Amino acid sequence: MDQGQKVQVAGVSFALLAYIAWGVLPLYWKLLESVPAAEILAHRIVWSFVFVIGILAIYGRWEDIKVTLSSRKNRLAMLVCSLLISGNWFTYIYAVNSNQLVEASFGYYISPLFSMFLAITILKERLNFWQGVALIFAATGVLIIAVQHGSIPWIALILTVSFGFYGLVKKMVKFDSMTGLATETAFVTPVALIYIIFLQQDGIGSFTFAFDSITLLLMGAGIATAMPLLWFAQAANRIKLSTISFIQYLAPTISLGIGIFLFREPFTLVHAVSFAFIWCALAIYSCSNTKAMLWLRERIIATIQIYKGQGKTASIEPVQTTITNIEEVKHD
Repeated sequence: MDQGQKVQVAGVSFALLAYIAWGVLPLYWKLLESVPAAEILAHRIVWSFVFVIGILAIYGRWEDIKVTLSSRKNRLAMLVCSLLISGNWFTYIYAVNSNQLVEASFGYYISPLFSMFLAITILKERLNFWQGVALIFAATGVLIIAVQHGSIPWIALILTVSFGFYGLVKKMVKFDSMTGLATETAFVTPVALIYIIFLQQDGIGSFTFAFDSITLLLMGAGIATAMPLLWFAQAANRIKLSTISFIQYLAPTISLGIGIFLFREPFTLVHAVSFAFIWCALAIYSCSNTKAMLWLRERIIATIQIYKGQGKTASIEPVQTTITNIEEVKHD
């Protein structure tokens, strides 16, 4: 195995570690089921901040934080990120401990598609044919659940929207994972600390200096949050984003399995149909720029033209899959 292959194997291994860790994280939050979601969130913020600051101190990366907070634009961006990720964390913890993990998994499945929607509408990136089809499939999946249950799947949508906008802001300012987490948690740590102190003074806090299992789990929330980010950062430096984009679906798939088989949450025929639309959307989205899909798009367009009477003389001979033709299709 040459050096390049070793780097690839290491990158895939780090990515698998990160997404498996994110996938099984509901098991961790379930151990804290007796603790209110808001209190878990407060401890997650505080101990994440403590752990990440410790890591940055060990590696002498204080300068990274100074650079991150050097401009007003960056400070505003990190404040927005801190609010979005805090809302996302709270919603996910609440979903797990209120037996709604299946719906939470649904939210993380459609998150990449919502990010694509934001890229098109806000960043003015161009939507290709198959990406449009993927969005229609995803919207259909959400609509099926909403109509059948008579209500909007709020948990899924809050997780999707909060994480989508979080990713958008991060893309616009570009920080590495650990520095970003340190500054994001720094903004909300004072509020989280005040809340924890208030609970402790009222005698209803779950943290004890006897360091029982609940206390240790609350403290460990920082490690449970930060370690997958460290692994993800290592993966991102070694493998292509396209590889990561396939592996990312491992996390909600594991969580979905945990919700159905371990937590015994209901998974009806309606859920199955809705998820089928989402999975089809993800498959189409992931393959949208392959030569086969671009060729198929051209065939579909040619066939439609014939049926409309616009292409009576048009040929639907297979499109040549040369690089030149592929580039032409991309820029239609």
